[in-house]
Amino acid sequence: MEIVKTYFPQLSPLQLSQFEKLKSIYEYWNKQINVISRKDTDFFYERHVLHSLGIAKIIDFNDNAQILDIGTGGGFPGIPLAILFPNSQFILVDSIGKKIKVVNEVVSALQLKNTMGLHNRAEQINGQFDFIVSRAVTQMPAFIPWTIGKIKTEQEHAIDNGILYLKGGHLLDEMKPVNHRYSMHPLSKFFKESFFDTKYVVHVSI
Repeated sequence: MEIVKTYFPQLSPLQLSQFEKLKSIYEYWNKQINVISRKDTDFFYERHVLHSLGIAKIIDFNDNAQILDIGTGGGFPGIPLAILFPNSQFILVDSIGKKIKVVNEVVSALQLKNTMGLHNRAEQINGQFDFIVSRAVTQMPAFIPWTIGKIKTEQEHAIDNGILYLKGGHLLDEMKPVNHRYSMHPLSKFFKESFFDTKYVVHVSI
């Protein structure tokens, strides 16, 4: 938890409480439904929470911003972002029902009023959003078609509406077929831990 406070020192007492509760809630549910790798449990705040919050180093979501998290798994990056941006609205989607059960249990336990988990495929989600976030669900050329028609045309943020994607590794080859404007932001610029040395936030303008 200290690692989150180090990089996000302006958290309110409520946000601090919610982040502090997060690990024990996930430990409880992970024993019943495996949504987090066992080997990552000891690094929960670094590899799940702080990694998710890397998106917040790229953008400050406006109040009432609409965010869709595709392939959220157990709730990342959506739940940490929803705690950090309580006035933005988050819909977290996954095609695996038991993972969304965990998401909604975590949402309920933290009393997150701005967050909802849906058991559905991305292609079946209606509505438009300012941004679509995700964490390494698939390669970007395969991911972009899932977002078609789901991005608002009205621009209300400092960066273009589109995709904010957490991804690691060598991305230049993966991004070559992408026909949209994009930028890659190394998380090592913001976080000193070695885990982030090869991690990026990829912003794709849609």
